[in-house]
Amino acid sequence: MSDRRETVLRAFFEQADFMNERVQTGIELHRKGWANLTFVDGQGRPVPGVTVEASQRTHDFHYGANLFMLDELESDEKNAEYRRLFADAFNMATVPFYWSDLEPERGRPRFDRDSPRVYRRPAIDRCLEYCEASGVTPKEHCLVYDFFTPDWVPRDVDSIKRAYEERFRALSERYAARIHGWEVINETLAAYHRTPLEDEPGLVEWAFRLAERYFPDNELILNEMHSNVWGPAFHGDRSAYYLLIERALSRGCRIDAIGMQFHMFFRAEDELARASYFYNPVTLYQVMDSYAKLGKPLQITEVTIPAYSWEPEDEEIQAEILKNLYSIWFSHPAMEAIIYWNLVDGYAAFAPQGDMASGENYYAGGLVRFDMTKKPAYYALRDLFTKTWHTETVTGTNDEGVAAFNGFFGKYDLEITVDGKTIRRDIHFAKDGVRHLVVRL
Repeated sequence: MSDRRETVLRAFFEQADFMNERVQTGIELHRKGWANLTFVDGQGRPVPGVTVEASQRTHDFHYGANLFMLDELESDEKNAEYRRLFADAFNMATVPFYWSDLEPERGRPRFDRDSPRVYRRPAIDRCLEYCEASGVTPKEHCLVYDFFTPDWVPRDVDSIKRAYEERFRALSERYAARIHGWEVINETLAAYHRTPLEDEPGLVEWAFRLAERYFPDNELILNEMHSNVWGPAFHGDRSAYYLLIERALSRGCRIDAIGMQFHMFFRAEDELARASYFYNPVTLYQVMDSYAKLGKPLQITEVTIPAYSWEPEDEEIQAEILKNLYSIWFSHPAMEAIIYWNLVDGYAAFAPQGDMASGENYYAGGLVRFDMTKKPAYYALRDLFTKTWHTETVTGTNDEGVAAFNGFFGKYDLEITVDGKTIRRDIHFAKDGVRHLVVRL
């Protein structure tokens, strides 16, 4: 075992018994269940002697990445491969609604698929067309983000709020029915400011009340950067982010989900110090357990784990970290989504980078290399949801026409054999849905 692997993964090794027990127990209790199927004929009579092959087609749990490089790469070949790789690995996509890039000129938003290009900001309609054609659930990011306020917005608070209301109204009218999840406000505990709105008392409450007015039937999500959620920032129910949410809820705000970023944006020389608390299974569960007490679902909204190079060992360590983290997050009862950030190396914003062409000293935080070849991390995440956490089973009915199977929550294809004939049906076996389903033959 190399020195780097031993030190970076030390907390996972030392706490392996605790981690494995909680992961296995959590997944069995919270991600799977027993589906009872009653097969009946056209007159509603139970049918015994039925053989059923159940094959999971989709997961109810959401796992994805941002879609910021859709059709943004240097060649048609790379763009086609990006589209293929994304749909092959994910079922959710974060779509960019950064205000300054979406509406650089007032009244001329970049909604249409062929709108003028802005790097890492594909037009909204182009993203939604891809998602809908690929069976990928879109998610909006983000309605209020002071750092991305357009230059044309006046810099007094009343004018900013009026402009935001226009933005909310326009986005609701066009997209509320096509996008369920909306990140209402982003990184309010960050140190950067661009407008006086950031200093306004009750900013979070104002944003969520405005969102509830224009998006009454959508999921409203709060999002915050990793340095204000995990590690040294965490102090249980005295954490700044916890208190911010608790106050907003006590004031009647409808926060539907709590977003928690997990960007490991640090250089290689800082890796060991950060790993001791960011890659610690006990503290990871402590953070999730604490925020779950607020009674809202949790989302890992943005994840970046660096490999630092394209050397095999560095890529294997990245994959192992991600496999452990995703297992921990997936096992927690409050978690409902995990979103990796950048699919491909070489196009990330803000991350420290070196020589992209050679890979030397490069901050390789994607799941796919710059040449579009898949890294071990890509296979690790895809295989968790398509192989490890996946149900394929065969069962049969008893004399009452009832068959049962234990499986992950999602949509299933059923291949039913009875009296020498094969019939195909599909069902949705949902955690919060009906556990006893009737299948009419």
